[in-house]
Amino acid sequence: MPIQSKYSNKQVEDIVDQLLNVLTQQNATVDLSLMCLGNSITHIIKEHVPEGKRQAVTANFAKALEQSVK
Repeated sequence: MPIQSKYSNKQVEDIVDQLLNVLTQQNATVDLSLMCLGNSITHIIKEHVPEGKRQAVTANFAKALEQSVK
């Protein structure tokens, strides 16, 4: 059974396009892009995930990232 997202593909694609456009406009290299996106993820987790759940959220995110690049 496929995973059902509460977000539409269009909404996700629009946000991703905006993020990639900023990186492109800044002529960001791969390593700079990854650094900026990583810092953004860290900020989101620290600011919006309760401290007791951060480890699990981080582990799940890392696992999903790893699976998405296989």
